[in-house]
Formats: sequence, C-alpha cells, structure tokens
Amino acid sequence: MRAGEKTKKESKKKTKIVKDKALKQDVVEDKKIKKNVAKDRQTKNEIARLTKIFKDIDKNKKLSAKGLIEEAAYMKSTLKELKSFIDENGAIDEMQQGSYTILRENPALKSYNTMIQRYTTVIKELINLLPKDIQKETSDGFDEFVGGRLD
Repeated sequence: MRAGEKTKKESKKKTKIVKDKALKQDVVEDKKIKKNVAKDRQTKNEIARLTKIFKDIDKNKKLSAKGLIEEAAYMKSTLKELKSFIDENGAIDEMQQGSYTILRENPALKSYNTMIQRYTTVIKELINLLPKDIQKETSDGFDEFVGGRLD
C-alpha cells in the first residue's frame, strides 16, 4: 500500500469517527431537549393543579402564593427526575479514589433528600396561606344523650 492510499484511508476513518461523535452528540442533545420538554409539561400541569387547590387564598396573598406554587411545581418535577435517576443508578455510588474505590451515598440521593424537605416546607407555607375557616361546632349527640339520662 502506498503512502497516499494509507493517508486517504486514515482520513476517511477520522472523518467517520468525527461524524459518529457528532451524531452521538445530536442524539444526546435530542434526549436532553425531550427531557426538558417533558419536565416543563409536568411543571405546568403541577402549577395548574396547585393553583386549583389553592384558589381560595386571600387576594392580598395571591402574589406570594403564585411564587410558592411555581417553586413547588418545579421541585416536584425535579424530585421525580431525581427519584428516577436514583432508581436507575442506586442509592450507593462507587467512587474511584486513586488506586482503590469507595462506596458513598449517591449525590442525587443527597439532592433528593434536601429538596424533599424544602418541598414540604413550601407546601406547608402554601397551606398556611389558606383562609382559616371557623368551624361551627356540630353536635355528635353525645352531650344530649348523657344529659337525658335518668340516673
């Protein structure tokens, strides 16, 4: 084989490798875009759901509630994403430390645990914005029953 032929083959091989890498990057980017679209849809659906639940919030508190609802919706969709990642990869992660490996808590699990606490706090804040209904005391009949005894 001559030097010129060898160079052409190597050049074709390199071009193919570059094209394959570009194709893989396109596939990865497409997956990211689809994932983001799905997450945005989940977030919007959750905003609609929470807005419906917390529709009775006082008008003066609506602006605060809107921000909390948006944050809660984003957190919920992120929590789903983290939970899926943890389910796929496990709660324990193996980390290379020089010539040996160590087991550690998966960083996604740490993020999940932190975010679930914050999500709970945001939901509690939203619940606290709801009007406090003064409930009428309804009789269960017990007092009348005890009062009517002829002992």
